[in-house]
Formats: sequence, C-alpha cells, structure tokens
Amino acid sequence: MPTNLALIVLAFSLLAWLWVRGRKNKRLPPGPGGLPIFGTLHLLGKFPHRDLQKLARTYGSIMYMRLGLVPTVVVSSPEAAKLFLKTHDLVFASRPPNEAAKHIAYGQKNFIYGEYGPYWRNIRKMCTLELLSNHKINSFMEVRREELALLIRNIKEAARERVAVDLSAKVSSLSADMSCRMIFGKKYMDKEFDERGFKAVIHDGMRIAASFNLGDYIPPIAPLDLQGLRKRMKAISKVFDNFFEKIIDEHIQSQDKNRIKDFVDVMLEFVGSEEAEYKIDRDNIKAIILDMLVASMDTSATAIEWGLSEVIKHPGVMRKIQKELEEKVGLDRVVEESDLEKLEYLDMVIKESFRLHPVAPLLVPHESTEDCTILDFLIPRKTRVIINAWAIGRDPSAWTEADKFFPERFIGGEIDLRGRDFQLIPFGSGRRGCPGLQLGLTVVRLVLAQLLHCFDWQLPNDMLPSQLDMTEEFSLVTPRATPLRAIPTYRLHI
Repeated sequence: MPTNLALIVLAFSLLAWLWVRGRKNKRLPPGPGGLPIFGTLHLLGKFPHRDLQKLARTYGSIMYMRLGLVPTVVVSSPEAAKLFLKTHDLVFASRPPNEAAKHIAYGQKNFIYGEYGPYWRNIRKMCTLELLSNHKINSFMEVRREELALLIRNIKEAARERVAVDLSAKVSSLSADMSCRMIFGKKYMDKEFDERGFKAVIHDGMRIAASFNLGDYIPPIAPLDLQGLRKRMKAISKVFDNFFEKIIDEHIQSQDKNRIKDFVDVMLEFVGSEEAEYKIDRDNIKAIILDMLVASMDTSATAIEWGLSEVIKHPGVMRKIQKELEEKVGLDRVVEESDLEKLEYLDMVIKESFRLHPVAPLLVPHESTEDCTILDFLIPRKTRVIINAWAIGRDPSAWTEADKFFPERFIGGEIDLRGRDFQLIPFGSGRRGCPGLQLGLTVVRLVLAQLLHCFDWQLPNDMLPSQLDMTEEFSLVTPRATPLRAIPTYRLHI
C-alpha cells in the first residue's frame, strides 16, 4: 500500500513538474518594464504609433506591454501581422471593452467595436450584403458624380481668380456630402446637426475615441472620469442620438415612394419583421449609421488629403499621373468611374500613400478570446492586440528605402492593399478587415483622379514643394496637422 501511495505521489509530482515546465516554456513576448498600476502608459506620447515603432526596434515585432492594468501585445511586422490576422484570425477576432464605444456607439452595438459572436456576424453579413455590395455601391454612382462635379465647378472659380484653395476643407465637405446622400438620402446643413457643425463634431468624436483614456486601461478608476473624457463622450453621444432619431423618423414618415433607397431605408426594412434574417432595433440602426458615417466620411477624406499632399510634394509624380490621364481619358472630358481600372500608375501612387499614411495607423485593437501560442510566446486570453500598420508600412525588412515616397516600387509587383499582403494593410485583414474597402477605394481613386486631371496644383506664396509641411495629427483617423492649401490651374478643354 505504501508503495502504491508513493507511486501515486511520484506520478502527481511528475505531472505537476511537467505542467510547471510547460507554463515556463510558454513565456510572454519581450517588452519594456512598467510602473505599478500605470504600466507602460508613460512611454506613449503625442504620436503613439511612432513611439511603439521605436520600442519594437528594441523588443521585437511581437512586443508585450502592460498598458495600465491591461495586458497588451503590439505587432509591428508583416510576418507577425499574418500570424495574428490570418493564421490565428479567429482567436483575435474580438474587440476589447472601450469607453468610447460604450458611450458613443450604443454599448458596442456597432460593427467596428462589436464583440465577436453571433450578433456581430449577423451585422457583418447585413452590412456586406445589403449596404456595401458592388450592386449597392454602383447604385450611388450618380450621387458621387454629381457631388464631385459641384466641387470641380467651385475650384474652377478659384482657378480663374488664381487664389489658393483649402483642399483639406473642400475634400472633407465633399466626403461628408457624398456620405450623407448615400446613408441618409440627402445632404444636411451644419446647423441641422449641431451648432459646432457636422464635421467638427465628427472630428471631436474621433479624437476622443483615439485618446489613451485612463478608464480603458485602469477600469476601476473609469467612473471617476479624471480626464473628463466620459463627460465629453456622453455630450457627443447625445448630439449623435438626437440627429439619428430625426433621420429615422424622417425616413419612416416619408411618402416619396420613387426615391432611391438609401442605407437607412434598407436597415428599417429589417425592424419588427418576423421574416427578416437580421433582428435589429433603433439602437442597432443608430450604431450602424454611426459606423457608416465615420468610416465613409473621415477615412476617405483623410486618404485623399494625404494622397494630394504627396503628389503636390513630388511634382514629377503629378506629371506622370496627368500623362496617364491624358492617354487613358483625354483632355476633352472628365474622369468616369469606368476609367479607374485603367489608371495603373494612379493606383501605385494610392498604394504608396496608404503605405506611408495609413488613415488609422494603429487600426482598431483586437482582443484574444482564448490562450494562444505564437512563435513559442504565450498570448493569454483577454490580451489586447494592437496592429501598428504605420510601422509595418515602414518596416525596412519589407520595403527598400522605407521612408521614401516612391510609387514605382509597385511596378510589376503583386502587392495589394486589400488585406491579402501583410506588408500593406491599411484596411486591416481577416474577419475584422474593413467591409467598406471597395467603397472607400472607389471614392479615393475617383476624387484623386478628377482633381489631378482637371487641375495643375502649386503651393501658395512661392513655397517650394519640398517645403510642404507633412506633420500629422494623431487621432483614430490621422489627418494632416495643418490644412493643405494650393493654387489650381484648369487643364481640360471643356
């Protein structure tokens, strides 16, 4: 009997030793040490994507940090991104809790911040099939054509008077008007939204959402609202909610049966229907409207702004684009969406601009739903995962002269930006990749092509292209810090 007991004890001891050894072998990725409670939050400054890139040079492309009380892994290379977004995509398909999403996006009922699960999968399916399909995108082609024609007409007046145009403001207004017509069916004046103005509230919301909110990283102190962010979130949420309620009521009461169905019309068809595949209510609709509005308006405008900035800064690139436009389109008409597939050099320029200026440099954080081992590193359940798309686009092991704007690097290459090639993932990849990618690319390509086809651009006050300030302003979507101003000269023969 004692012998049997000894064998049992020995067996359990051996199992315990193997378990402990196994846990030791599953070590966390390397990373900087932190302070009590605050962790490594103090290492992140005005431009977190740049700070994280510098830290990754020391600790590696899979880096562990404790941001406050939150275990966090930062991914900074194409190879590492592929492991998280493709190989183990399902494990990292969820989103972490987020104060901004909780207070602004109706308790994370939106598509962008929704936790992975049956509800999110249904919303994704609805958005992809009913709102963002090629058929639906093409149905709004005339809307895009009309709004862009208004912008070109306005800039032609400035060209006649030889005055500088605030391209940042013009493009932002264009994107907002296109988005409103596609989502709401009509444009709204700023005063109909809020006294601060439509774009100002959207931008404020984006800045708050991108803020390193102590409440997100040290949850026990969130109710104290030490930074005043929760108060601002609730104020912005009230503005959005009042506006969206007005929009929904207008659509319900509309008697015009002949108008083109917009996104709100499509979503309302699923409310209260016993036969509908998607079960949604007003809060769901408002959360999705917010997603559509922010994703279509700010991201496209920012991408166009950076693309124009790089082209104006590099006059040789502008000449090559315009030569391609002259050959493929001609100077006797404007660019149509059917022309876009033929503009190969323009596509290279857009890829290069997205590489250097991803509109969301840190994408939207992921969260692990279970323990996972990647390259012998343990990534525990409930770990926040940050994909540094900005660092990946400037990774010297993936790109020659990574900080140089050089569109020709894509000649003969097959690198795409749709999430299949992890050197270039401005729209993310995998299950949480951006469902509005095709719509966004269509708008960016069309607007850039039209502005460069219709006009030559030069900087005001005899400023040299090399002197153009390219400083950014960090936000969830990261625009230029200063408006882009340039003098247009009309080029077409019409």
